[in-house]
Amino acid sequence: MWLICGLGNPGKKYQNTRHNIGFDFIDAFVKKRNFKLIKKNKSKEIYKGLIKNNSCLLCKPLTFMNLSGSSIQEIMVFYKILKSNIIVVHDDLDLRIGKIKIKLGGGNGGHNGLLSIDQSIGVAYNRLRIGIGHPGAKEVVNKYVLAKFKKDEKMIINKIIELSIKDFHLLFNNKSLFLTKIASKLKVSF
Repeated sequence: MWLICGLGNPGKKYQNTRHNIGFDFIDAFVKKRNFKLIKKNKSKEIYKGLIKNNSCLLCKPLTFMNLSGSSIQEIMVFYKILKSNIIVVHDDLDLRIGKIKIKLGGGNGGHNGLLSIDQSIGVAYNRLRIGIGHPGAKEVVNKYVLAKFKKDEKMIINKIIELSIKDFHLLFNNKSLFLTKIASKLKVSF
């Protein structure tokens, strides 16, 4: 079984902000792939479905970004999911808008959601990093990540999410092919 977790903050105030790209990803995935809600409480939403015959759970931790790790740890333990079968989808300041990367482990780059996960389960999980760009100055990062995308940025993000969901099954066995397919389709689209 695989666990795909999208990071974000609950509440209307945070909808469609750069920091909530993980929630946007999970919401789009649920709609596109008809995943079924199996659990919702104050700390998480969990959906279940299949991706190319792979049993998968989709999760939105509802504990706010800086406490995401506890929800992921609970799911991991309850469903006996290996860390190597966890994919966390999150915003990344170090990547420009239109770029995505996948990596196993590594640092958290100051991302509070990743920091919480690292503290709860360690660092050996997969990360699907979706670029949101950097505002240029460290002192405005908090305001920047909690701001909504500009219209042209949102179009690019929506396309990345759409393409990623279509080819998501490649992440289970061939991460480099996944990235190559997304990159080639983005060049054609924009």
